[in-house]
Amino acid sequence: MRVKIRDKIKNYRTVWIEKGVVKLINQLKLPHKFEIHSCKNHRETAKAIRNMIVRGAPAIGATAAYGISQAAFEFKANNLKKFRVHMKKAESLLAKTRPTAYNLFHAIDFMKIFLREANSVEEAKQMVFFASNRYASESVEKCRKIGLFGEKLIKNNYKILTHCNAGALGCVDYGTALSPIRFAHYNKKNIHVFVDETRPRLQGYLTAWELQNEDIKFSIIADNAAGYFMQNGEIDLVIVGADRIAKNGDVANKIGTYEKAVLARENGIPFYVAAPLTTFDFNCKNGKDIVIEERSENEIHFILGKRITPKNSKARNPAFDVTPSKYIRGIITERGIVKPREIVDLFTIK
Repeated sequence: MRVKIRDKIKNYRTVWIEKGVVKLINQLKLPHKFEIHSCKNHRETAKAIRNMIVRGAPAIGATAAYGISQAAFEFKANNLKKFRVHMKKAESLLAKTRPTAYNLFHAIDFMKIFLREANSVEEAKQMVFFASNRYASESVEKCRKIGLFGEKLIKNNYKILTHCNAGALGCVDYGTALSPIRFAHYNKKNIHVFVDETRPRLQGYLTAWELQNEDIKFSIIADNAAGYFMQNGEIDLVIVGADRIAKNGDVANKIGTYEKAVLARENGIPFYVAAPLTTFDFNCKNGKDIVIEERSENEIHFILGKRITPKNSKARNPAFDVTPSKYIRGIITERGIVKPREIVDLFTIK
């Protein structure tokens, strides 16, 4: 992704590994400070996922893959049986960090394939190191293709609403929902993006930061202002990301997505989801099977370290909601744009 620091432009990935240390753009510091966070071992990497130093389903998946690689190199003996026990513990720790984002579990399963095939500890270490980098690079390519397909939906002078941050920061590069917007901009289309702030984590500010770095025009709006702009004809298209997609096309995404989908339907605005195939979970028949993470109520009570709610009041803080497939015009994937009812066919296309 393009990052402008002190008027100098440099390209970064959201996550990478360097001499066994997982490097992450610290998303808790943005948009006011750009800082690289270092995770020296897989436990620190798991903590970074859990604490949302890194967030976004594809980025979480790539980070977990690197965490598996770290765990392998932390084992110093040559006993393959004990090594496998060590790795199962690492896999379990990483799997418990965020329950909703399916890419996390997809990445761990991907890495397990190479661990099973290894005939020695040393071979396993080399295989998972290359596999983790492969997983991250393939994630980048998937998001690039999402951008190429999704860009065709965006006409000149379109005003686009997005929700939360499904940009490069939520992936390894390009993004999911922001990838088509990036490519529309690269193709000289005049566009304007309405950015939901997305309380309580305010991840819309990360989207604003990305758009500002790309010189794409945008306006930040309160989450509950989206209906106003839709009703007044100021939104032409809605594109959001996804954390998990069920077999029937129901989509789990950042809390508030469901509301945007209903509003879009009421106002005749096309509503699209952008996600790689690594976000599809066929073990979930529909949205009711998706586990929804409920985070600490303190995220509601406090903003920037200051309590804004009455003392001793209680809060509820679901991190995601489920948008039924009937509200979704199409899903933008690395293999093209499909109707929710057509997603099963994607996995039979070679």
